[in-house]
Amino acid sequence: MAKGYWIGRVNVHDPERYKEYVAAAAPAYKEYGANFLVRGGKCEAVEGEGRSRNVVVEFESYEKALACYNSPAYTAARAIRKEIADGEMIIVEGFEG
Repeated sequence: MAKGYWIGRVNVHDPERYKEYVAAAAPAYKEYGANFLVRGGKCEAVEGEGRSRNVVVEFESYEKALACYNSPAYTAARAIRKEIADGEMIIVEGFEG
């Protein structure tokens, strides 16, 4: 079974409230077995528009990645993030080749 991944790219406008989002999202991450492969860190946009913060989160499956995103715990956290950051989030199935 292929793994599932969240790929998020955001510009955070309120770093103090972003901590609130991170704390609110933690229970969903734990429940669905999220494994952070990238969480912030140094980056350089070499093609296209970059964002200040990039995240890649690995899940056991694509279905678990979707379930986490749509869970009540993450839905509440997402509402906080949308107030304080702009960006994009995609959920993608991993490659098993």
